[in-house]
Amino acid sequence: MEATITLEYGDAKTADAIANSVSPDNFKAPTGLYIKTTKKGSSVLTEVKTEGKLVTFIATIDDLLFCVSTAERTLRTVIKTHLK
Repeated sequence: MEATITLEYGDAKTADAIANSVSPDNFKAPTGLYIKTTKKGSSVLTEVKTEGKLVTFIATIDDLLFCVSTAERTLRTVIKTHLK
């Protein structure tokens, strides 16, 4: 199973911040699971591939989207705080 998730942002700087926050350098996926996040312009692309079970595939995507949501909220808070 495989999926490519594309998230669009208003600018490349935001996309870079999100991509960096969800793709830590020290992440090592379990055997049989491949996940890679990259930034392209103002988009964040994440490839997810697994040879495992559907439940693992869905849980991985769910975890990714939760982390993206957390990163987006954190970024909004930082921007809001610094603009006051």
